[in-house]
Amino acid sequence: MLLRRLFCNHINLLCLPHFLCSPPSFSPSSVKLSTSTMSSHSLSQSPSPPVAKKVEHVMELFGDVRVDNYYWLRDDSRSDPEILSYLKLENIYTDSVMSGTKKFEDELFCEIKGRVKEDDISAPLRRGQYYYYKRYLEGKEYVQYCRRLVPTSESPPSVHDTMPTGLDAPPEHVILDENVKARDHSFYSIGAFEVRRFFCSGFGPFGNEFYPNNKLVAYAEDTKGDEIYTVYVIDAETGAPVGKPLVGLTSYLAWAGDEALVYVTMDEILRPDKYFIRLPYELSFCIDPDILSLVLTVLKQHMFLVWLHKLGADQSSDTCLYHEKDDMFSLDLEASESKKFLFVASESKITRFVFYLDVSKPEELRVLTPRVVGVDTSVSHRGNHFFVRRRTDEFFNSELLACPVDNTTETTVLIPHRESVKIQDVQLFMDHLVVYERENGLPKITTYRLPAVGEPLKSLQTGQSVDFIDPVYSADPSEAQFSSSILRFHYSSMRTPPSVYDYDMNTGISVLKKIETVLGGFDTSNYVTERKWATASDGTQIPISIVYQKNLVKLDGSDPLLLYGYGSYEICIDPSFKASRLSLLDRGFIYAVAHIRGGGEMGRQWYENGKLLQKKNTFTDFIASAEYLIENKYCSKEKLCIDGRSAGGLLIGAVLNMRPDLFKTAIAGVPFVDVVTTMLDPTIPLTTSEWEEWGDPRKEEFYFYMKSYSPVDNVKVQYYPNILVTAGLNDPRVMYSEPAKFVAKLRDLKIDDNILLFKCELGAGHFSKSGRFEKLQEDAFIYTFILKALNMIPASGSRQS
Repeated sequence: MLLRRLFCNHINLLCLPHFLCSPPSFSPSSVKLSTSTMSSHSLSQSPSPPVAKKVEHVMELFGDVRVDNYYWLRDDSRSDPEILSYLKLENIYTDSVMSGTKKFEDELFCEIKGRVKEDDISAPLRRGQYYYYKRYLEGKEYVQYCRRLVPTSESPPSVHDTMPTGLDAPPEHVILDENVKARDHSFYSIGAFEVRRFFCSGFGPFGNEFYPNNKLVAYAEDTKGDEIYTVYVIDAETGAPVGKPLVGLTSYLAWAGDEALVYVTMDEILRPDKYFIRLPYELSFCIDPDILSLVLTVLKQHMFLVWLHKLGADQSSDTCLYHEKDDMFSLDLEASESKKFLFVASESKITRFVFYLDVSKPEELRVLTPRVVGVDTSVSHRGNHFFVRRRTDEFFNSELLACPVDNTTETTVLIPHRESVKIQDVQLFMDHLVVYERENGLPKITTYRLPAVGEPLKSLQTGQSVDFIDPVYSADPSEAQFSSSILRFHYSSMRTPPSVYDYDMNTGISVLKKIETVLGGFDTSNYVTERKWATASDGTQIPISIVYQKNLVKLDGSDPLLLYGYGSYEICIDPSFKASRLSLLDRGFIYAVAHIRGGGEMGRQWYENGKLLQKKNTFTDFIASAEYLIENKYCSKEKLCIDGRSAGGLLIGAVLNMRPDLFKTAIAGVPFVDVVTTMLDPTIPLTTSEWEEWGDPRKEEFYFYMKSYSPVDNVKVQYYPNILVTAGLNDPRVMYSEPAKFVAKLRDLKIDDNILLFKCELGAGHFSKSGRFEKLQEDAFIYTFILKALNMIPASGSRQS
């Protein structure tokens, strides 16, 4: 089973009363152009920022009184003209402050964009008789979904396969062009693209499996960034629609045979279908919300639902296969690698149980693993066995079991639990098992030869490990052909661009199929990547991944450094490459990632020790990492910048309140900063499912602990560094009002003249703008802010007002 898609938090869609405010004291006419240099941040030299009106909102619990003067900034409809006006004024102020460096920002964007090979394709993936791939066009923001016939489809797949592209090659066919679909939208994203499959009942040259019949495609479309999808079925050859679109869905959908789709919806207050968590930017997996009235017409009951849709039928007649009524649970849907089964999982943060559906009989959903609190199971299929990855309190790093399809209670341990090695995921092939593991903070890929289908399964012995070339890196699963012996995986490091490898599990031969082209003279040998260990206050060793340009840095404390952190939901922030980051490295920056507790890099216990009543370990680990970098001459306080998004934005907000003296500049992207108020409201879509992550503040112990670190509740009268905060108006995971409150309170209480900017994208959501060049423009803006704060923008790149 491929790595489970993870989803984020925060859809505040209640119609709560809000207080109208008088117009802010800032107006567009009062904006003055900023000076061009960064050496001084005096407010006397900058335009006056917007000042949010205070409207007292008193909240009391356990004898403790909290006053939120900016509660009125929350508008779940996102239509209040007073609030929209305020957000626009914040954007005008941000543009004004940054206007003096706009020339440099534009030059930096051209530099970043200049590294991109604009006309390119992804690594073609062989599925049955076609190669499928994405094409990027010069000057275009979005991709085309393409395919091309395999000339010799009767030959078995090989790591040496190459898709022909010459004049004599089969012609390319464009199935879907996002650029055309996005033409009338400021935001456009496809969350799922599924080719219909059929079952080959005979044992063919590549085994007994499902192949795409290539005639129909279902795709899920989001045009607002709010993560409610509309699903369309089209003829793959002509693009003609098949039936009416399905509205109000998540991006979870799968074909169930030739004539049916299974999909997942949210309830009427738009709680998510699945593991909605606050995600870092690196993990750009999505689902959706759109128009509330449309969703209400689709959903028939409360909670989370799985539906069966027959092609040609009206959506109103779809069959509900499962209805999850526990508001601490959400739903997941995925197909087995064999494509014979669909798995529906209901999960909380600590419990996960699975149903299965035979695609030849899609109306029947059966229990596979039981619902047991504290037991987390994920399932794959091959032959006459299910393979079950099971985590319990005792076996916290998971064990791998197998059971017969016709007797799921009869289990065999294939790989036992190990305290130092975490089983993160498994992927099945006809003759092989691939296990994705973590050991000592690094990912591993191990392959095992399986006995023939029908023969008994027993404990697996020594497997074959895939070798990697960098000391710190990322390695992730990719889709592959079930009947083949070819494993495909993605590889990257801080100095190695994203790469796709095909690995022959029979011979151990690895072949590079695609590496991201980086233009502009990039040479990986100029960059050094390494891992260091900081010591936390309780003695725990915290891994830090580091990269720098070896010909530029001095390592004497004078180098600028950008430190990134996340540390939540057991998510692993493995070291990876980002071409736009070269614009910092090539200016002498050091870039580092602190792999702090709350993440999953060092195994399950690493996560457990950074959540609930141990959440503060996440923040103190990050501070310890920063202090290590300073003490070991990687940087100084005057050159240390920090960055985090979403739950990582909570990290940034917390450490800014705890140690504002330690940092020069901070970037808080779509930050989850109003922890207590959000988690006290069980009617907010994601609150109840998050109590197992952060705690339930309706309980006194959790209330006071969470209040002690919640960024909005801990802003105080003190000096703060330069800060840039971002938000998306349509964000369903972290509502725009949380960062808006944080900024308003900082403006009121901070006693320094350092820059504080708030940039709210009014036409986007959690992952901001959708176009590939639009995202690079955002990178250029953030990097310009950092360089501006460090007074590193050359005179030729700035403009005197």
